[in-house]
Amino acid sequence: MAEIRLGLWQIRDLKNLKERLMIKPVFQAFSEIEHRSRIKLAREELAAAGYDGCVIVAPENLFYLTGYDSVCANICPQALILSVDENRDPTLLIRNLDLPLVKETSWLTDVRTYQLFVDDVAKLVSEIAHDQRIADGRLGLDMQSPAVTGSYMRALEAAMKSQFADVSHLLNKIQLVKSPAEVNYVREAARYANLGVEAARKSLRPGISEIALCAAVERAAREAGSDYPALPIECGSGTRSASGHATPMPKIIGPNELVHLEFAGVARRYHSVAMTTLATGDPGEGARKLYNVARESLLAGLEQCRPGAHVADIDNGSRKPIELAGLGEAAQMRFGVGIGVAYPPIWLSSLQLDRFSAGTLVPGMTFYVHSWLSLPRDGLGVMLGGTYLVTSTGIEELSGAGPVDLFTV
Repeated sequence: MAEIRLGLWQIRDLKNLKERLMIKPVFQAFSEIEHRSRIKLAREELAAAGYDGCVIVAPENLFYLTGYDSVCANICPQALILSVDENRDPTLLIRNLDLPLVKETSWLTDVRTYQLFVDDVAKLVSEIAHDQRIADGRLGLDMQSPAVTGSYMRALEAAMKSQFADVSHLLNKIQLVKSPAEVNYVREAARYANLGVEAARKSLRPGISEIALCAAVERAAREAGSDYPALPIECGSGTRSASGHATPMPKIIGPNELVHLEFAGVARRYHSVAMTTLATGDPGEGARKLYNVARESLLAGLEQCRPGAHVADIDNGSRKPIELAGLGEAAQMRFGVGIGVAYPPIWLSSLQLDRFSAGTLVPGMTFYVHSWLSLPRDGLGVMLGGTYLVTSTGIEELSGAGPVDLFTV
């Protein structure tokens, strides 16, 4: 029999009920089997690190483990309480308003709700932890998520009468190598991003505003089916091109200016990033030189990318053309970073392709790279890059303009 309680939506034996009634969440992105295999990996990592369980808040982790697709973790407190005991399914606590979002995307059978401003969320999490028999054990929390505010963490620790340890790196680690189903979503996202690159080339002209140019890029991706990105589109033209994370302004793009953009296509929360630098006419000798050095840097870094490659070697390789050109101070970013499931306000993963990090590339990883050079005194900046998949033999370009000659309109 199914047991339904008002205030706490908790259905017993729902798995069998689903099979009898052939109920399947209408927007389920992955099978329950795949999600359970991910939970198994999470439990193994947590147990190996000495944890009895954890409280998971980040929306990307909730989606990865359970399929629950909602941005609300960054708005209202949420929690997935997970025991390392494989005989206990995780429990999800959400605001009652968001229950339909769980039911349309997730297979979870133990979902409980609270009323905002009425119920004590931290106390409810503590009660669930006791139900899971992990309240007195060593617990982790994905503290690096923007969804874990300082006040929420303090409330959880007060209710639990203990301190959490950060397990963000453990939960991110299991997401670095993508399954075939995940890779398919990344490829779909890449198609949307590449349509954005095409739209930028078709729409750019002297006299168009940065906002209008970005609207054309976003429209091309969204009309094709792209979901919303975790970060707004980046655009800098003219002297604004020297800034690395510029959002579009009501600036009119003039003739003979550099224009760079960074944006993502998104399929079921999987991101694929594209970057490109364009020009309206001849931007001048200095701009052309800067672009060519950035292009050589991108090529040099990509030549180092292969299965088993050390991330430090990749970053160091990308810097050689820059140092040779005497532009070391103009290189202010790491060469690359992992990409996958993401929600606002960030799309970065824990994989870092820089000379200060350890780690190697493994088949199934997806990452994006950028060759970024900035000369603020000259009002010039160039950004080149895109998203790549590590295969068994090398890397495959998925999105971005790539190391091409400067596109000029």
